[in-house]
Amino acid sequence: MADGPANEAPHRLLDAVEFGEDVVVQAFTNLYGCHIGDGSRIGPFVEIQRGAVVGPRCKISSHSFVCEGVELGEGVFVGHGVVFTNDRYPRAITADGALQEDGDWTLERTVVRRRASIGSGAVVLCGLTIGENAIVGAGAVVTHDVPDGAIVAGSPARAMRTRDTI
Repeated sequence: MADGPANEAPHRLLDAVEFGEDVVVQAFTNLYGCHIGDGSRIGPFVEIQRGAVVGPRCKISSHSFVCEGVELGEGVFVGHGVVFTNDRYPRAITADGALQEDGDWTLERTVVRRRASIGSGAVVLCGLTIGENAIVGAGAVVTHDVPDGAIVAGSPARAMRTRDTI
């Protein structure tokens, strides 16, 4: 665990987190078993689950949920209230009525490439890739891969146009 700003805010769950240098984590966050890259900023009321990877110099705004199996590349922006998923067919119980356990579902990984931006309130379904320098509009529901440099919006998210890469 890093010394300094990542450890100063009250009311946080920080368990087995790999912190890079100069990471800032605000109050009221839950981070466990994840990796947070150098210079990243994590806002209040964010949860990042075990096995998630946040690259260097990312910004994750308040009230966002980054689940197991999500990998954010360098310089990714995640707006307020963004939700990632990792289970294509979520269920509470198995066919015989027992509560599901870890072995009863399939983890689907999601990758967000460097310098992509995801607008506030977006929902990113599992098993896809958001390309480098792509922009996901606020409130979009991402159901398919987003190409490099694409700007997508809507529900389901559709390509609006492309942008020049930076």
